[in-house]
Amino acid sequence: MMIPEILLNNGVAVPAVGFGTYKAPDDAEGREAVRRAIACGYRLIDTASLYANERAVGQAIAESGVGRDELVVTTKVANADRGYDSTLRAFDRSAQALGLDYVDLYLIHWPASAAVADDWQRINAETWRAMCRLLSEGRVRAIGVSNFGREHLDALARESDIVPAVNQIEFHPGWMQLDTLSRCREADIAVEGWSPLGRTRVLNDPLLVSIARAHGRSVAQICLRWAVQHGVIPLPKSLHAERMAQNINLFDFSLSPTEMAAIDAMPPTGQSGLTPDNVDFR
Repeated sequence: MMIPEILLNNGVAVPAVGFGTYKAPDDAEGREAVRRAIACGYRLIDTASLYANERAVGQAIAESGVGRDELVVTTKVANADRGYDSTLRAFDRSAQALGLDYVDLYLIHWPASAAVADDWQRINAETWRAMCRLLSEGRVRAIGVSNFGREHLDALARESDIVPAVNQIEFHPGWMQLDTLSRCREADIAVEGWSPLGRTRVLNDPLLVSIARAHGRSVAQICLRWAVQHGVIPLPKSLHAERMAQNINLFDFSLSPTEMAAIDAMPPTGQSGLTPDNVDFR
């Protein structure tokens, strides 16, 4: 299955849909899930130090039979490891756990914010400086952020000329984060969407059910296609082969402008409640 690609602002191409591994265990089950996802056609694999499953992800990649240059592997620096030296050490641990010589995309998992740290701008700037070093050394192909709002992106822009290639945010019907989405588009920052199914809370929404019936698709496929048509890279996750296959089968149908507008207008639904102001994880 050929998946369209999106070109990041530094020229690196990434698939238009990826596979999320949040809550995938760091054992044989998790390894098999990632291996199955790669067999289904996923080429963008997203993990994080915080997920504590990098070893299983790396083993699945090694066992997949797919060439390393065909895969886009993402991991993230955890909040407890933010800062210059600690970010460099955290990357070494992640690369070792993954068993990889390089990582395609390395992200700051959450920004430090004014609600949790008086020196939040310094913490983010020092972390970003370490990411830029990893990029310059060729240890990563692209660097980015996750869960950064407009204020965090603006502060980072005042500290560095290197623009994040990606901002990974919660994005699903009922939770679009339009201000952050607009800021990313202004700066040519690609947006990835975590929890693209609203933690499954949107799957019984009457509007989405009716659109799914009209297209002969699952509600999950409607949510993911909606993200794709907004130019957002969704990162669905599943341990089940049938759902994995459905979640990547998004490119032989499209939603009408009327359907897109109706989904855009959904009231707040399915959001996690996690924000930079209430997440610390230190």
